[in-house]
Amino acid sequence: MKPTLVKVAALLFGVAILLTGQGLQGALVPTRAGLENFSTVTIGVIGASYFLGFTIGCLRGGVLLRAVGYVRVFAAMTAAASVAPLALGLWADPWLWGLLRFLTGFCFAVLYVVIESWLNECTSNENRGSVFSIYIFITLTVLALGQLMLLLYDPRELELFVIASILVSLALIPVVLSRSVAPEKPQVVRLDLRRLLEISPSGASSCLAAGLTNGSFWAVSAIFAFQITGNTDSAAWYMTSGVIGGAICQWPLGILSDRLDRRRVLAATALGAGIVSVAIVLAGSRMPEFSLMLLGALWGGMAFPLYSVAVALTNDHARNDEYVQVSSGLLFLYGIGAVAGPLFAALLMGLLGPVGLYVFSGAVHLLLFGFVGIRALKPLPVPAEQQSDFGDALASAQTASVVYESDVENEAPPKST
Repeated sequence: MKPTLVKVAALLFGVAILLTGQGLQGALVPTRAGLENFSTVTIGVIGASYFLGFTIGCLRGGVLLRAVGYVRVFAAMTAAASVAPLALGLWADPWLWGLLRFLTGFCFAVLYVVIESWLNECTSNENRGSVFSIYIFITLTVLALGQLMLLLYDPRELELFVIASILVSLALIPVVLSRSVAPEKPQVVRLDLRRLLEISPSGASSCLAAGLTNGSFWAVSAIFAFQITGNTDSAAWYMTSGVIGGAICQWPLGILSDRLDRRRVLAATALGAGIVSVAIVLAGSRMPEFSLMLLGALWGGMAFPLYSVAVALTNDHARNDEYVQVSSGLLFLYGIGAVAGPLFAALLMGLLGPVGLYVFSGAVHLLLFGFVGIRALKPLPVPAEQQSDFGDALASAQTASVVYESDVENEAPPKST
């Protein structure tokens, strides 16, 4: 374990710096957009632009890696991603912001592909779960830290955009100066959504639902909190509370899903997220700030682990040679949901006010509960030796996984879940 951590220490240090800048941007962009009096629909389109770029980046990242290798791709994407926040701070134009967020999404998708595939290359089956658990902890921690940096300066000014750019740029230094050998250039895999649906309808639908709701959270929850409380500090704390709730609940729900039918855990988690969404809608603008933060943490604790458990469920019923295809397909479904989710949520917020975000979230989660819950009533035991460990599945649940290697021929699909 220790030799592996030594090999990836520089990469993980770079990741920590990179995602701190990403967390700051995630809270800063919608907050500044609201202060610039962009409409809620416009803010939703800007958020969707990020995930559209992200989705395309996931599909094209392997091509770039095969062409020029890991370090060069990391350097190029980091440079491009550091330009975007500076331009955002200089020109508050919604069309330009949509384009820049598209660029940011593309760059970060490719960066996630580089990071996670690099980690996979450096780990073995015996320590991959432990290494990725450290990576996940770093990811969630620094995202929350980055969001809290919104409190340092006035979002109307340029300082926070400059800080975000500096952080993204600094992430390049430990990676390019590392003495660890980068992995070999990969091959590209073909996407097969039909096969993915054959393997696990419950897992695939849960990933799509997670994209719809989590994408909406990242895009417009800061606007929701700002409209409820009237101050930007609360917006930063609200997003942070959701991330912290997700971090706290990841492992307990994951361990539970290792011991029970994962479909039942998915159904229960979707129901919990739906109930919290309904509670937020009913409370509306009458919520005290403490209650708002508590409900945000509860929502994050139920909503964010959905994707991780869904990945574990799907991998349980995939062949060993299908893991890469499954990961890329689930990621693609998540990205499609994350493109559409902010648009629908923003439209409902325009019609119903800020609680429209959680009207949308509640509807998606309760529909998912009904679909997966019905399928979970049908017993489908998974032999213990075939069930994926949640720690390993969680590795591919973080935004991007290895999305390449050679195509494989389809065989008769296992019983779908």
